Amino acid sequence: MSFRSENQNPNPTTPTPPLKKRWSDLWTKSKPINQMVMAMKLRSLSPRRAAKANATLSPFPAVAIADRTLLLSDQILLKILALVSDSPAQRNSNSLVCKRWLNLQGRLLRSLIISDWNFLLSGRLIHRFPNLNHVDLLSAAFISPRNSAILLSHRVLSVHLHSDLAPNWCFCEENMLPVEVIDNGLATLAAGCPNLRRLHVIGASQMGLLSVAEECPTLQELELQCCSDNVLRGIAACANLQILKLVGHVDGLYSSVVSDIGLTILAQGCKRLVRLELGGCEGSFDGIKAIGKCCLMLEELTFSDHKMDDGWLAAIPFCENLKTLRFQSCKRIDPNPGMEEYLGSCSALERLHLQKCQLRDKKGVSALFSVCRAVREIVLQDCWGLDNSIFSFAMMCRRVKLFYLEGCSLLTTEGLEHVIHSWKELQSLRVVSCKNIKECEISTALATLFTSLKELRWSPDTKSLLQSSVTGITMAKKGGIFQKGTITES
Repeated sequence: MSFRSENQNPNPTTPTPPLKKRWSDLWTKSKPINQMVMAMKLRSLSPRRAAKANATLSPFPAVAIADRTLLLSDQILLKILALVSDSPAQRNSNSLVCKRWLNLQGRLLRSLIISDWNFLLSGRLIHRFPNLNHVDLLSAAFISPRNSAILLSHRVLSVHLHSDLAPNWCFCEENMLPVEVIDNGLATLAAGCPNLRRLHVIGASQMGLLSVAEECPTLQELELQCCSDNVLRGIAACANLQILKLVGHVDGLYSSVVSDIGLTILAQGCKRLVRLELGGCEGSFDGIKAIGKCCLMLEELTFSDHKMDDGWLAAIPFCENLKTLRFQSCKRIDPNPGMEEYLGSCSALERLHLQKCQLRDKKGVSALFSVCRAVREIVLQDCWGLDNSIFSFAMMCRRVKLFYLEGCSLLTTEGLEHVIHSWKELQSLRVVSCKNIKECEISTALATLFTSLKELRWSPDTKSLLQSSVTGITMAKKGGIFQKGTITES
């Protein structure tokens, strides 16, 4: 006896209909559904049992559920980190989360101060921070103990010193890295950071700066210390340079010479300069004239402890578009400027700032105010030798609207009043820490002038009765006589 199977087709000519799939097969074979069911089960369990079940049943590691940032791409996570990394402390905390966050945080950093030159030469700097556009290499160019408690801080740089320092104080020249090492570092930096915009370096040569100029066409700001005329040939190749700071000689630190030759090379190469600072540079009328003739976009010119020859001040009027002229820590202005009728003036000049300068030379100060007679803003801070006779030369500047005086102890109330009465357009006056300017010597005319000012800051000493910052002030009178101490805010 033979039995036929129930599933056997009794009619061979008729095709067998497809078998119906059971739901149990779908549950066991579909991975997305399995994952969904597993997630629902884990949610219903306690945290400890869920972690245990996840470790035994889930085909994915536990970190996939714990670190949900793995689901984000690098681009999205970079945008998130850029929004939350406002302070250095926050950036440091983000870098300690994991290696991925460390690398991403390094890609967000744009500015960095280097203290170890080997960190640059080894390539770790470029690997760790590939998107830098502002690098400071000043401290890294010296062989100095990083754990020393002796720190030499100067206006241009800060370095650590050995305890057995030589008495001649020639620290920088004796402990600076060789020029070849500095040039190799600049070549490495230029190759790894083609988008570099700001650079601070010391002791480089012409070849090192040429490598930066070739690899970094977007370089706009450069600070070069311990430079000479030959080094400026490399700077001249930076066609898009707009802000430049040159430091040639610093007493006690290093000595280099920047003369008219270097200034002429600079002027012919960097014609798009907007801001120029010359520190410890030599030169004369010809060098400044070349800068004025070639750098037509120059708007701000600063001299720091300059070593210019006599008569150089007459070249300032060749800078036709100059807006700001600044002097810092200058021992002299121009001892022999020449005859006043040959000086000329800068018609576009708006601001004259002198900080920590010696103004004892009457010829130099008189020539300076004559050249800057069109200025609208004068700032004098901590200047030595500024007495009534020297300050009286400022009367040549008839268009002054803002005057800021600080730390000039020789100037008296009479000398100040004599000059500011000649400034008919004066709107803002600030007098701070000038011990010879007394409130008891304020005349009725000066008090009346105060009432017409838009801004007044009057604190020549600690005993001043005027408000430290007063706007819209009024001064009371009684019987036509000014009453000292009766000053109120309106």
